[in-house]
Amino acid sequence: MSEDRPTNWRPARMQSDPARVVALDVLEQVRNGAYANIALPATLRRANVRGRGRGFATNLTYGTLRMQGRWDAIIANCVQGRPVDEIDPLVMDILRLGAHQILGLRVPIHAAMNETVNLARNEVGSGASGFVNAVMHRISERTNEEWDELIAEELKDQGERAVLAAQTSHPEWILEVYEDSFDASGRDREDLPKLLAANNEPARVALAPRAVSRETVMSDAAEAGVQVVDGVLVPDALVLEKGNPGRMASVRELSAGVQDEGSQLVAHLLAVAPLEGRDEEWLDLCAGPGGKTATLASLTGDRDVTIFANELHPHRLDLVADAVAPFGDIVVMREGDGRELADEEPGRFDRALVDVPCSAIGSLRRRPEARWRKDDGDAEGMTELQAGLLEAAINATREGGIICYSTCSPDLRETKQIVDRFVDRVEVLDTVELASSMVLPGKLDGMTGPYLQLWPDLHESDAMFAALLVKK
Repeated sequence: MSEDRPTNWRPARMQSDPARVVALDVLEQVRNGAYANIALPATLRRANVRGRGRGFATNLTYGTLRMQGRWDAIIANCVQGRPVDEIDPLVMDILRLGAHQILGLRVPIHAAMNETVNLARNEVGSGASGFVNAVMHRISERTNEEWDELIAEELKDQGERAVLAAQTSHPEWILEVYEDSFDASGRDREDLPKLLAANNEPARVALAPRAVSRETVMSDAAEAGVQVVDGVLVPDALVLEKGNPGRMASVRELSAGVQDEGSQLVAHLLAVAPLEGRDEEWLDLCAGPGGKTATLASLTGDRDVTIFANELHPHRLDLVADAVAPFGDIVVMREGDGRELADEEPGRFDRALVDVPCSAIGSLRRRPEARWRKDDGDAEGMTELQAGLLEAAINATREGGIICYSTCSPDLRETKQIVDRFVDRVEVLDTVELASSMVLPGKLDGMTGPYLQLWPDLHESDAMFAALLVKK
C-alpha cells in the first residue's frame, strides 16, 4: 500500500452507468406490477437520461423483459445447481441485464461484465458483486448457438415444445395456443420458430392517415425530420424508420394516428363490407382507446354516417374523445357496459365493430412483460365476456347489418370458437377474400377463409383476428 494513503483507505466505487441504472429500476418496477411502457419514460425523465443513453436504456429494458425466459434458463445453468427462485430478485434482474448485454445486444464482453458487476456492487453490495462476476464469466463462455445446444440437451426429456419455449423465451402454453391456431388457419407448424422470433423483435410504429391525406402525413414527417416508408399491409399506412412521431403536426393535431396496420385493416373491413339497404348508423361497441373509432370515422367518405362509440371505462372514453376530435360532428359517445346496449337500442345499427378485450397474446412485440403475466386461464376467463359482447352487437344490429368481430389474439377460444356460437344467427362472410382485395398485393396469399388471422412474422402486424358477419 502506498505510504500516501491512510490505513483505512478503500478504492472509490465507480459510478454506475445511468442508462443501466434506469433499466434496473424499471425491471424492479415491472416485477412489482408496473407496465414497462409507462414506467420507462417516467424513469428516464427522473434520471435525465437522454440521447444515445435513452436509446440504450430502452433497448436494454425491453429486450431483457422479452428474453427473460431464455436468460433465466442460461443463468440457471451458471449457478451450479442453485435454484434461480432462491436468488435475490434484484440480483436476478442484474444478471438478466448482464446476459442481455452479452448475448442480446452484443455489448463487448469486458464492458458488459464490468458494468454489470459494478451495478451489483453499487445497488446490492460487494458480496453480490462477487457472485454476479462469477455468473457473468460463465455466461460469456458460450455463444448463443452453444447455449441453444445446451438448452436443447438439458430439456430434451421434456419435449421439443419445452426446448423451443426456453430458447425463444415464451411460456410453453403460448406455443401450444399458436400451434392450435396454425392448424385451424392452415399454417404449417414448421413456421412456429419464425413467429416466435418475430415476437422478440420490437414492433415498428405504423401511422394511419385520417383527417388528412397520406401525402400530407409524408410531408409533415419530412418537415419534422421523421423518416417514414410505405406500410407493408394497408395501402394508406406509413411506417416509421426513424424519429419521433410526436413531432409531426398531423399526429399532434390528431389528423393522423399511431395504429398497428392490423388494427387499421379491421376498421377498413367493417367500413367497406358490402351492405344492402340503409347505411347511416355505425357502432363501435368497445371503443377505447379510440384508434379504430377514429379510423372508422375517416372512412365514412361521402356517406351520411353517425358513429356511436361505446366504452365502459371513463378514462378510456376520454381517450376516445381525444382520438376522434377531428370527427366530433359525426361521433357520439356513450359510457356503459356494451352488453347492455342492445336492450336500449335493439336492431338499430347498420354496421357494428366489436373489438373485444382479450388475453392480448397477439401483441407480445409491444408488451414486453405481458408473456410473463398471463397464463392459460386468462383466455378461458375472457370467453363469456367476449361472447356476451358479440351477442350484444348482433342484437343491436338490424337484419342484414354487418358485424365485425375482432380481437388481438390468435387463441381459438377467443376467436373462432366465439363466432361459432352464433352461426345460427349470422351468415359468415369470407373475410380473407374481402381483405385480400384491400391489402397490398400478395400479402394474404395462401390464407384460407372465412376467418382472417394475421401474424407478426407474415404481416408485420399484431396477430389480429377478424370475422365479418351478416345478421340473419
